[in-house]
Amino acid sequence: MSDLAGALHDLYARIPLGMRLGLEPMRDACIRTDHPEKAFPAVHVAGTNGKGSVCAMVESIARAQGLRTGLYTSPHLCRFAERIRLDGEPIDDGALASLLRQALGAGSDLSFFETATLAAFLAFRAASVDVAIVEVGIGGRLDATNLIPTPRAAAITRIALDHTDRLGLTLVDIAREKAGIAKPGLDLVLGPMSPDVRAAIDEVARANGATTSDARAVQVPGRIGLAGEHQKDNARIATLLGARIGATPAAIEEGLAGVRWPGRLEQVDPTWLLDAAHNPDGAEALARYLRATTAAPRPPGANVLVFGALGDKDWRSMLAILAPLASKRIYVPLPGAARTAIDPREMSDLYAGEVASSVDEAISLANAHASGIRPEGLVVATGSMVLVGEVRAKLLGLPRDPPVAL
Repeated sequence: MSDLAGALHDLYARIPLGMRLGLEPMRDACIRTDHPEKAFPAVHVAGTNGKGSVCAMVESIARAQGLRTGLYTSPHLCRFAERIRLDGEPIDDGALASLLRQALGAGSDLSFFETATLAAFLAFRAASVDVAIVEVGIGGRLDATNLIPTPRAAAITRIALDHTDRLGLTLVDIAREKAGIAKPGLDLVLGPMSPDVRAAIDEVARANGATTSDARAVQVPGRIGLAGEHQKDNARIATLLGARIGATPAAIEEGLAGVRWPGRLEQVDPTWLLDAAHNPDGAEALARYLRATTAAPRPPGANVLVFGALGDKDWRSMLAILAPLASKRIYVPLPGAARTAIDPREMSDLYAGEVASSVDEAISLANAHASGIRPEGLVVATGSMVLVGEVRAKLLGLPRDPPVAL
């Protein structure tokens, strides 16, 4: 077993602790490692959907400005190293193994996500990054990433229903948790949201000594490297954040044009479209994209849907949105270390389709169906980042670490 494989084995053993909410174990570990969270300027991004895309955009802008960057996101699509990036590239295996060992040794009570977050902080300190772009894992107020001191800039992208078992049953409840990243003197950049959600965020921000700014009127310069109309909202947020870390208009334009973020409306060949939509809000964005790109000679339903979902997601609402856009549907169990997944037969009972026993079988079935509707049809893999990562690895022949939806 290699050094990295051994470190990942020990890290994965902490999965049962989940992505718990609470700062004390992480705070203690940061003290024991001489406060790596204080060693770099940061951009902190929360939100239900879009936060990963915004982080990728800001990181691309920062590199266009000539800054040395760190990027921390979760979960990974194919390899764990994707979570911790330096200057746009996944961290080197040797460095990752060493940093994971250091993080694992900082506290036996740290969860999987807390350990990964600490490793990212250690990596950014060791690399002396000019700025680290840090994506919130879940919520904000009690997320492990919220140990960073007042960042250079911060944002909340969108508020939608997700993780309701831990963040609250209403959009306002969820908004209050995400607004917990507000810190004294900070101005939070906000994406599109309803008045009541905005009011809740404003209230929490004021209580924390912070203010808010609306990004909806921001002019996006030039082209965006990510597909979908919803990325314009993300680009508006990233434009403001980029300016706040000192990026010039030219660097912002270059960064937005050059941004890449796998698994988000990513077409990996002429047939397959991969999208990590995993809640109804994300499914709506995917559906809008499919409708907008449905032009003659492709009829609206000339798609093959490959779908799998975790048990804590509102998969019924997602299928209500996406199933009518596909003439063929293939349901697949999620592989590896995913949390309890929905039985594909249950999905097929709701919206008729075929049940695959594995991702390999789903890919084979989808390709067979797609051959009958080419060149018009698309095979759309969605429903979970776990599924998208597995499909992407198999289609592109990429190495794969076990998936973890944390």
